[in-house]
Amino acid sequence: MSAQPAASAMTNDEAAAFAEQVFDCARQGDAQMLERLLASGLPANLRNHKGDTLLMLASYHGQHDAVRVLLANGADPLIANDNGQLPIAGAAFKGDLAMIRLLLDSGVPVDAAAQDGRTALMLAAMFNRIEILDHLLAQGADPARRDARGATALMAAQTMGAQDAAARLQALAS
Repeated sequence: MSAQPAASAMTNDEAAAFAEQVFDCARQGDAQMLERLLASGLPANLRNHKGDTLLMLASYHGQHDAVRVLLANGADPLIANDNGQLPIAGAAFKGDLAMIRLLLDSGVPVDAAAQDGRTALMLAAMFNRIEILDHLLAQGADPARRDARGATALMAAQTMGAQDAAARLQALAS
């Protein structure tokens, strides 16, 4: 990342380019640069035009070290993007069990959900991510919890044809 002029001297175009470089640091996992920027006053919960925080981008792209830096500097893992997605849900969608563990270990509630009510368990079920499903259940995720439309993880799995997840959740319901 190149040196940038002081914020007060930046044009809108320069500020936009700098912001894009910062979001790229999160996507690419440049934990050292993020640490320096945060120490220099960069807001830990900076959001892009889609409402993605630095933490959302880092977690979605599997950047564990960057996520640790962001969390240590006050990034809020419960800020949803404009699509109503939380970082833990993005990790479930991507199938990143290590990221889910990291987020849970940092205090993210296992049944955390944004306005749509979808939890990581529901996303794991939808995409047949059995290892994640089992881990979330072992951490106390509620398989009977319903999203804003009234769907449970079992219903999500059935709708998406995720047979293994549906079978596992059906066995719990019996």
